[in-house]
Amino acid sequence: MIVRSNKELKLLKESGNILSKVLNLVVSRAKADISTQELDNIAQLELKKYGALASFKNFRNYPKNICTSVNSEVVHGIPSDYKLMAGDILSIDIGCNYNGFFTDIAATIAIGKINSDAQKLIDETQVALNRAIKIVKPGMYTGDIGNVIESYIKPFGYGIIIALCGHGVGASVHEPPQIPNCGKPQTGTKIVEGMVFAIEPMITLGSPEVVVDQNKWTVKTKDGSISAHFEHTIMVTKNGCEILTK
Repeated sequence: MIVRSNKELKLLKESGNILSKVLNLVVSRAKADISTQELDNIAQLELKKYGALASFKNFRNYPKNICTSVNSEVVHGIPSDYKLMAGDILSIDIGCNYNGFFTDIAATIAIGKINSDAQKLIDETQVALNRAIKIVKPGMYTGDIGNVIESYIKPFGYGIIIALCGHGVGASVHEPPQIPNCGKPQTGTKIVEGMVFAIEPMITLGSPEVVVDQNKWTVKTKDGSISAHFEHTIMVTKNGCEILTK
């Protein structure tokens, strides 16, 4: 568990603000016939404009700036010459390194018109994230966050990916504690004021089982079902929390 100073929190707010703007730009450009590599280029240039770096680039030898996961790809989709098509769903995951302070954000969007099941999956995954954020305050536990996500998603019959989770963030891309997407109340790490972490539910239309692609990065659903992914970096305050990437 890492508690940030006021000075560190100020810089993390700046990092999160930049990251939110970058994601919004990439989302606005993500249309049919644009390649995921073009989106990667757009993100890199926009981060540079604000004096920031893509924190994923070269992290554990990751080759690109952002992650672009399409349809059955859950996370860590590597930007390529693949051109988006109407009916795709795209998860965009971006990390920002601003003066050594890291924030993380992700969103899943529809490319053109998608079927109602896919749209509902996207919508409910976002709701699950928002519900989890609302309950965060000092004295709670990371298991409480996972329990809120699990309790909301389970009635829909969706797959909750437990092999992947949220995480602390701040002075590096990934830090303790882990933030699960399912769990029991009053378990895990106790939440205190000054903690900064990313909550990121990853939900599928089918099985929660995943496999790693031959590229050794891209995580896909084992059954080929589509998935959705939303993420915000939050800061724990005296009475609740603040979204840094909004």
